[in-house]
Amino acid sequence: MKAYNRRLGDLIHRGNAEPSFIVSHELPLSEAADAYRPFDDRDHGWTKVILNP
Repeated sequence: MKAYNRRLGDLIHRGNAEPSFIVSHELPLSEAADAYRPFDDRDHGWTKVILNP
């Protein structure tokens, strides 16, 4: 995971990747438990979830 994050960070820094493209959902932390299932099941459209405190 660390190697993936480092590689992704490099792509973003060089302008070769747009982080907002990767994020599919932005949810409050209170919905984390409910969001885990579709993300873990790799449901269509669930690529990256950002949880806000």
